[in-house]
Amino acid sequence: MSYQDLLASKAPRVNANGKEPGPVHPMLFDWQAQIVRWGIKRGCAAFFEDCGLGKTIQQIEWIRQMVTTRGLILAPLSVAEQTIAEAAKLGVEVTYKEAPDDSDGIWITNYERLHLFSPSLFDAIVLDESSILKSLDGKIRTRLLKEFVTIPHRLCCTATPAPNDLVELANHAEFLGVMSRQEMLAMFFVHDSENSGDRGWRLKKHARQDFWRWVAQWAVYIRKPSDLGFDDGGFVLPPLRITEDVVQTDFIPEGHLFPGMVGGITGRTQARRATIEERIAFASEKILNSDDQWLVWVGLNDEGQQLAKALGDCAVLIEGATKDSKRIEFEHAWRTGQKRVLITKAGIYGWGMNWQHCHEMLFLGLDDSFEKWYQSVRRCWRFGQEHAVNVRVVTSDAESQIVDNIKRKERQAAEMAAGIVDAMRDAQIDSVRGITRRKDTYKVKTINEERFTLMMGDCVERIKEIPDGSVGMSIFSPPFSSLYTYSASDRDMGNSKDHKEFFKHFGYLIPELLRVTMPCRRACVHVQQLTMTKISHGVMGWYDFRADVVRAFVESGWIYDGEIVIDKDPQAQAIRTKAKQLMFVQKNTDSVWSRPAMADYILLFRSPGDNLQPVIQGKFSGVTNEEWIRLARPIWYGISESDTLNYQTARENDDERHICPLQLETVRRCVRLWSNPGDVILSPFMGIGTEGHIAMEQGRRFVGIELKESYFNQSEKNIRAAVKQESLFV
Repeated sequence: MSYQDLLASKAPRVNANGKEPGPVHPMLFDWQAQIVRWGIKRGCAAFFEDCGLGKTIQQIEWIRQMVTTRGLILAPLSVAEQTIAEAAKLGVEVTYKEAPDDSDGIWITNYERLHLFSPSLFDAIVLDESSILKSLDGKIRTRLLKEFVTIPHRLCCTATPAPNDLVELANHAEFLGVMSRQEMLAMFFVHDSENSGDRGWRLKKHARQDFWRWVAQWAVYIRKPSDLGFDDGGFVLPPLRITEDVVQTDFIPEGHLFPGMVGGITGRTQARRATIEERIAFASEKILNSDDQWLVWVGLNDEGQQLAKALGDCAVLIEGATKDSKRIEFEHAWRTGQKRVLITKAGIYGWGMNWQHCHEMLFLGLDDSFEKWYQSVRRCWRFGQEHAVNVRVVTSDAESQIVDNIKRKERQAAEMAAGIVDAMRDAQIDSVRGITRRKDTYKVKTINEERFTLMMGDCVERIKEIPDGSVGMSIFSPPFSSLYTYSASDRDMGNSKDHKEFFKHFGYLIPELLRVTMPCRRACVHVQQLTMTKISHGVMGWYDFRADVVRAFVESGWIYDGEIVIDKDPQAQAIRTKAKQLMFVQKNTDSVWSRPAMADYILLFRSPGDNLQPVIQGKFSGVTNEEWIRLARPIWYGISESDTLNYQTARENDDERHICPLQLETVRRCVRLWSNPGDVILSPFMGIGTEGHIAMEQGRRFVGIELKESYFNQSEKNIRAAVKQESLFV
């Protein structure tokens, strides 16, 4: 494989496994038809569209064209009848199945019956309201992600693919066979314990453009048709009016002396049960004094039963225990106007239903789930609604923080959705319309001075400009496999999905390092072992990165010639990394999970051949025999972790926290021990110029290569400053 082929293989892309679409049903709007045609070509895709944009008819048309023998639609039970009715409008027969049989065609069943169906039966599958992947029973979710991914063609449909954070997109990517959760996190996200959002995961700043272009390859995310460049005619939402009705009570939470707000699930349940009578009295008065149809959402069985009793014959109550036949009967009676009020729970009817005939809604209390709130409100407030939708939220004064929490989440979700649409707009328009373009931001720059040469660019390519056998010593700290990604470029070795891809990339550089090095001279490579976590690897432990680096150099012709362990203070490391394994509390609770501090290693490699220019430490570098005894020990002591160049000005906003230049004393010892004054010191991963700074200090010359522009610019400043101060060093 050529180097250019490697770079091309690293670009995040999704392979299509679909087919050429046939004629699309004329009932679909132009933009709907375009989405469907794109989904058919993709084979595995996601339709992330706001409520009321017609996901149901799009998924029906998609599966109609994808099915050869048999297709399956998985949906909440409440949505099945409506899906069957929508399919009939397209002339497509969809049949509800409680269990499999020998018939062909398109089946629909509910998620709870999934265990009865084998994936081998189907050519295509649709997950309707696929956002529930994250909240499904563990067995159902596992079966979908492990077994049903064998179905050739798969489609996910939901209005809320990531209601809480972007990491939730991993559920869909994994089901569609696009990328595993671990791969997605490694490529686009960084774990930041200081950030409470995303459960510690945040999207890397430099990866944002590539992330959204990647998502746009397998998903369409729109709030309205204009997000795809179409006219919004007929898809304008009416006004939404939300009124909070607070019932004043004297409820005293358990363990409190005075009335007040409650916290936690237990406290909220106490408040809801203690204030049922007051809230039902308020709600029933509002409903009975109105002639409109109402949709009422409850959270407790007692709420629904007592409200239904208070409202009498004008209301129907659908509970979890209501038989399927009765659900259909009751919902139909309300939808057709035979009954004026439907009382139910979000868990039963909060997803997938089209109820634009109703514009009066009431929540008899709330829980903290924003997704339930969003989906429930949009059963009525959706495209096609002809009236302003009035939503009344009836809570007690003890539950005000719940309402505040929902409002906060709603603001965050609106901002996130707008940001996603904005970020994806151009990319998904290109994707849906079959346009391919990827902006290459690669920059090349060279600074040649008498004492140093600085090259900005790809080290694998730019090292080819360095003459054979011209380098006296190289010293550098490579990216630690896929642990940190410092830029969005595929040329960044740290931008690798796993260890295998990293070493494949690193393998193009190591022979070039050997070529440019003088015979019998050193390469000093700084490494650490890498931790494995339950989140990323499934287990806690260490990955022997050091051993794989040794193996890669030896296989390229280098001679492994020793190593140095750099002592680390476990307390300082514990404070800096927040590693629980180094904390006293872990030692005192279960020391099996404790570990020593993670050391730095300097791996020493030697190029083959005879040294034609001996390195004489005592004569040229001032290394006395006494100092040599100290430095010849396998462990180097006395190197402060804070002995580094000031890197803050080189750090871009939202960069990874692990930007840690080599300690100056570490580099200084290597340069003095294994190079002569006037030798060329090479760093192919220059960073902010630590190695160049020491080379100037010690009277050497320097060649550095750096991919990232902000680091390159800072390294130039640091190295020029060292040249000016050289007289102070020597």
